[in-house]
Amino acid sequence: MKKLMLSLLMLLATVTVSAQFEKGTKYVSASVSGLGLSYSAAEKFTVGLDATAGYFVKQSWMLYGKLGYNHTRYMDDFNIGAGARYYFTQNGIYLGLGLQYAHATKSINNIHLCPEVGYAFYLNRFITIEPAVYYNMSLNDFADGSKVGLKVGIGLYF
Repeated sequence: MKKLMLSLLMLLATVTVSAQFEKGTKYVSASVSGLGLSYSAAEKFTVGLDATAGYFVKQSWMLYGKLGYNHTRYMDDFNIGAGARYYFTQNGIYLGLGLQYAHATKSINNIHLCPEVGYAFYLNRFITIEPAVYYNMSLNDFADGSKVGLKVGIGLYF
């Protein structure tokens, strides 16, 4: 009996999750990055906030736009970017690739290529907690401008 109930629960969870990745679904999220969980040769501690909005153009494929702010001890930077994500409908894992422009307060401009791997953990049909590992690869200054880290966000699919 327990195996049957567990199987039905897993089937229901899979059907609910895959319904959220359909064409026409809209997405908004806010995330916190850094918090000592990122590493860059130029920065020791970073706190970042990101706001993301997206739209599923095809089953499991989302295009998104992003605005962000990062604070370090010596400078602040603002970034804007766009990218795409592919969601694996069986389990909520996603792969993303984006491009962003960052402007720091010390007149430093940088372009990043931003791959990420994350997981959409559903709290209910619409709200998710989304941990992700990211790598912001600097195209201008690879050694000092690149950063790897962990971010955690809350997403809304509607």
